[in-house]
Amino acid sequence: MTGRHRIYAGIGSRRAPGDVLELIERLARRLRQRGWTCRTGHAPGCDQAFERGAGRQAEVYLPWPTFERSVPLQAGTIIERPEPEAFDLAAALHPAWPRLGRGVRALVARNGHQVLGRDLRTPVSAVVCWTPDAATALREISPATGGTGQALRIACRHGIPILNLARPDHRKRAAEALEDLARA
Repeated sequence: MTGRHRIYAGIGSRRAPGDVLELIERLARRLRQRGWTCRTGHAPGCDQAFERGAGRQAEVYLPWPTFERSVPLQAGTIIERPEPEAFDLAAALHPAWPRLGRGVRALVARNGHQVLGRDLRTPVSAVVCWTPDAATALREISPATGGTGQALRIACRHGIPILNLARPDHRKRAAEALEDLARA
């Protein structure tokens, strides 16, 4: 991963396989050791695996203050709810915004912060994720992409690279990056 910021979004499905969650945690740990910050959302599955690996080097964006609080937060930065501008961004990009309930809207809005930062003006260098449909482009986002689809829409709109670990070539690149980081 390259870019002007040593920040990435670590996100994805709640239903990721165990081997993917292990890879995510190892990758996040290595990136943390190399000075990278992970932005994530504390949801079960991929988010919590990224957070475990990133530890205090994570920024967690919650949809509301009590979200998944049965699992201890490990992040150094915790933002307890999306800013109003994140809701505006979500409304502009989400294809079913008018049909979403209040809680789902908050979940979708926090995706803006995961990709663009607390100020919605500091984009990540890359999005690292796992989705069941392996989406990496707007045309590939489907209902199977789940809530991660909103973050991918934002990343595509801003030209941010997406590494989806559901794709064998992307997973191989992540494994090779881990080896390179281990040697460095």
